[in-house]
Amino acid sequence: MSEQFNDNKNGEYHFTGEQLNNTSANENAFNEASRNDAAQDAASQNGSAQNNTSQYAGPQNASSQNTSSWGKAPYGTAYNSMPHNGMPHTEANGHGRKPKVKKPMTTGKKWAMVVSMALVFGLIAGGTMFGVNSIGNLITGRGNSYTQLSQTQTTSGSGTSSSSDSSSGTVAEVASNAMPSLVTISTMSVEEMRNFFGGTQQYEVQGAGTGVIVGENDTELLIATNYHVVEGATSLSVGFIDEHSVEAEIKGTDVNNDLAVVAVKLSDIPEETMSEIKIATIGDSDELQLGDQVVAIGNALGYGQSVTSGYVSALDRDLTLTYSDGTTIESTGLIQTDAAINSGNSGGALLNMKGELIGINEAKSSSSTGGASVDNIGFAIPIDKAQDSLQEMMNMETRARVDESQASYMGIQGSDVSSEVTELYNIPAGVVVAQVVENSPADEAGIQEGDIITDLDGRTISSMSQLQDTLQYYAAGETVNVVVQRSGNGGYEAQTLSITLGSAADAQNQ
Repeated sequence: MSEQFNDNKNGEYHFTGEQLNNTSANENAFNEASRNDAAQDAASQNGSAQNNTSQYAGPQNASSQNTSSWGKAPYGTAYNSMPHNGMPHTEANGHGRKPKVKKPMTTGKKWAMVVSMALVFGLIAGGTMFGVNSIGNLITGRGNSYTQLSQTQTTSGSGTSSSSDSSSGTVAEVASNAMPSLVTISTMSVEEMRNFFGGTQQYEVQGAGTGVIVGENDTELLIATNYHVVEGATSLSVGFIDEHSVEAEIKGTDVNNDLAVVAVKLSDIPEETMSEIKIATIGDSDELQLGDQVVAIGNALGYGQSVTSGYVSALDRDLTLTYSDGTTIESTGLIQTDAAINSGNSGGALLNMKGELIGINEAKSSSSTGGASVDNIGFAIPIDKAQDSLQEMMNMETRARVDESQASYMGIQGSDVSSEVTELYNIPAGVVVAQVVENSPADEAGIQEGDIITDLDGRTISSMSQLQDTLQYYAAGETVNVVVQRSGNGGYEAQTLSITLGSAADAQNQ
């Protein structure tokens, strides 16, 4: 059996000896057929001039319906009447000679024909494959359009090396490689402030922070940041490396760890921007040692991304944070660095000298408990601590604020559990229920006075204001799970209750 194989190196097809013999046999048969045709032509040339006109232009010539797309003469009767020089073959014009008998091809010519056939076959096969791929790209929506983001480039050196180590990247290299994964975050929120006459008035306040691209799904780009960056935001936008900005939504929040995930619809991001952004490469913060050099990138003061560098000053630090709504948390296990971290840097990237993400910048300390001024002390959440929380939030459903006509309510009165109470009495942080409205959704769900609400639909609840803000993303009539901590057996036990939210408008009319 003959073989045909492809040489991947040059893309040409090669044939075995048996196929060469078959080719030669076919050529001999072709030559023999040519002689027979020539003899028939010679015999039919007498009187052929009477038929030539109708064969060129006559509608009865059926072969004219199958004219070759390359413009050559069609096969059939018209071929026999085709002249060598544009004139018919007749005895009158002196061209009625006997056809010459073709000599058999030499071996060299046979090889040349085989190579030519192989080249033509390769071109046709390649063109066909290109056409198939092009059609496939149209069907799947791929091709020139975006398919999947790549990760940021890292240097070949050790992730914990200092800049003096020639095997590690320089600060400039680290910053250049990581910048496509950094975004600026701009927020608008509403705050109440006391006016001159002793009352309160609402004002729109603009905020700025940073985020790190940490993943994507089928429809969204996912960005990690701090909770305090997006806290209370009524709207937010994300700016990419090419300075193009798009609207975004808060996908999930983790108040106790000061983390949040922001989602941007892939359909809202231009193709040019998609070609420039990347997902941050995650490192191992557990490998950090005192004295390791690090690079911090963030939207300092809202001016745009800036780069600072320093060293790991300490590990496993704790920091007390107070949010704008008055909620206080204890952020633990932090990385302390002398790299400058200023307002706007929050939510940005702390990178090792390999260019890997090892922390989410969180805060700086400007004064000690004694009131002394402090310089060059910043804190970042280790990525190993943040990773599980971020992954959980990335899997949440992204929600937008519902219309006012669909606003929901639970039917409770509550207050915050302060951090002091939590520490002194070992009471869980959350919202303690002071009163349950009779026949309200909370009452029907089984929520009781003294319960502490700590979670709504997988979202951490640490204050009454946060519970009210979270409810703005849920419409009346939706059924969600609420986790409450209930006192019993000398402590608190978690219970998950199902609640169908009521209409806020109906509640106000009662």
